[in-house]
Amino acid sequence: MKSIVIYNSKTGFTKKYAEWISEAAGCECVELKKAGKVKLADYDSIVFGGWCMAGGLSKLPWFKKQIPALSAAGKKLIVFMVGASPAESKEAVDSLRRNFTDDEWNKVKAFYCPGGLDYDKIKGFSKMAIKMLLKILSCKKDPTEADKQTLEMLSKSYDISDKKYIEPIVSEIK
Repeated sequence: MKSIVIYNSKTGFTKKYAEWISEAAGCECVELKKAGKVKLADYDSIVFGGWCMAGGLSKLPWFKKQIPALSAAGKKLIVFMVGASPAESKEAVDSLRRNFTDDEWNKVKAFYCPGGLDYDKIKGFSKMAIKMLLKILSCKKDPTEADKQTLEMLSKSYDISDKKYIEPIVSEIK
């Protein structure tokens, strides 16, 4: 069974997961900007990974354009989203689901992988958006427990990625 992992990474967490998946599944790994040279029809399983920001999955429109033809050809379609929230975060899993229509959701297997935050690699709008959220949360008069937890998590760089989160993805590929 021939498989490929295509990923889009901003700060390295998605790339790390893509490489872990590729190594464990024994398949090719390609950065999205080089995927234009790849003939997806040649693969049995296509895995797409991207990073999460404000509930959206980066570069997902590219993958969603591929879904109709690939699913009609019987290809196995897998998506993983890497975010800054812990794996047990219901909000992270819910945001992954919201990125797909019902029809698309029925054609893909989707997974959430916790990554982290690396302030040294975040630039521009993303960094500004995080700082704005931090300011809003720190100014709240009666913050919820979730607000306090978010404020704590976003206040510094951290890495909560772990190879154990690739196991269901690799099982799905095989």
